[in-house]
Amino acid sequence: MTVAYEKIPNNVNLAENRRLQRALEQWQPNFLQWWHEVGPAGFQQDEIYLRTAISVSPDGWAHFDYVKMPEYRWGIFVIPPTPDRRIGFGDNLGQPVWHEVPGEFRKELRRIIVTQGDTEPASVEQQRLLGHTAPSLYDLRNLLQVNVEEGRHLWAMVYLLHQYFGRDGRDEAEDMLVRRAGHADNPRILSAFNKPVKDWLAFFCFAMFTDRDGKYQLAALAESAFDPLARSTRFMLTEEAHHLFVGETGIERVVRRTAELMQQDPNQDARAQGAIPLDIIQKYINEWYSASLDLFGGEDSSNAATYFAAGLKGRFRESAPGLYNDHIALEGAYRIDVPDEAGHIRTVDIPLRRAMNQILRDAYVADCQRAMDRWNRILEKNNIEARLSLPSQRFNRQVGIFAGARFSPTGERLSEQQWQARCSEWLPTEADYAYVQSLMKPVYERGQFAHWIAPPARGINGQPLDFEYVRFHRG
Repeated sequence: MTVAYEKIPNNVNLAENRRLQRALEQWQPNFLQWWHEVGPAGFQQDEIYLRTAISVSPDGWAHFDYVKMPEYRWGIFVIPPTPDRRIGFGDNLGQPVWHEVPGEFRKELRRIIVTQGDTEPASVEQQRLLGHTAPSLYDLRNLLQVNVEEGRHLWAMVYLLHQYFGRDGRDEAEDMLVRRAGHADNPRILSAFNKPVKDWLAFFCFAMFTDRDGKYQLAALAESAFDPLARSTRFMLTEEAHHLFVGETGIERVVRRTAELMQQDPNQDARAQGAIPLDIIQKYINEWYSASLDLFGGEDSSNAATYFAAGLKGRFRESAPGLYNDHIALEGAYRIDVPDEAGHIRTVDIPLRRAMNQILRDAYVADCQRAMDRWNRILEKNNIEARLSLPSQRFNRQVGIFAGARFSPTGERLSEQQWQARCSEWLPTEADYAYVQSLMKPVYERGQFAHWIAPPARGINGQPLDFEYVRFHRG
């Protein structure tokens, strides 16, 4: 599939579809206006060493060069179709995949695409001011790379809405440029995308936990029977991997620096050495991990069952050989814990299809635990006894069977009074935020890094750490 470098780079033969081309070219200036209004503040005239997608080939799909962000070549990229691809799960297992939207699933597919698409501009808005406190040029470049690629992911979903959902789709695409993260009257659809991201520890937690939810949602959609959606999301996963890298290694570098500075203090006092203390890092993990668990939806979900039955959304790596024996999932059951009104926890079995959100979340939790183990090995190597941990899936939930109930990070049921007395031990306080904010001073010198974070192991695209990742142009 050849990429056409038209006004909108694409490999979907846009030039041969004049109606769609005109519609997207009309949407393009609105997108750029949105980018200028709520995109990264203050760096639009600077030259950033960015990765731009130029192909969907596994080899050499991206080009690195200096780009001013408003001139970034946002485009539409889908991977080539798989010949004779068949539906891999649900009631229509083995049937040919759909190349058009089936009428009976039009509403559900539009909802899925709009919900996914709405997260992309939301994250850009949440991170709008972070560049002003970047701990290095390397980190500033990574932030802006994530931002432009989230913008391209918005293009991927907008293309599907315009191409396959007519007037309704065009209206939805416009609405995604109108909603705003955290807006009191017109917020983004999912709550985690309305949370403020005011410092770099929050950004790393967002990229680690919230973007990682995106990985699993995209992977589930990459199995979809609606082939254009599957092909779009498979390429998005290619770019998403870097976002997860930024989050996971970002927290790792914070933990590493904290451990190093604790070793230098006679009392292992991180704060006295200007580092972020481990208890604050743990509180941030608790906050962003629990908010990200909510993004998977309810543990017992009729919508999830409908999506799986119809072939709209599969499990993580549903089509991977040998990972699942049963792709119909009509007969199995999944065991979950459910709180009751008496304050007890009951264990019940629910039909397997109704547990698809939780099964996807299980894969996510295992992935997060892998990163947690990696961070803890840093503490172990530095002879520090404290360890970081993922809180219980019951902790601080706003969605699902544990919403509205109080639990400790280790999963014990609490009264409201007990929660209020101790929640400042588990979630960041205003004083914690203020302390982290006090460390957020920009470092824009080549090869230099803020005191509270360790340098990365290597640079981007083989470049040295003292590479000029951002060329500032100040008038």
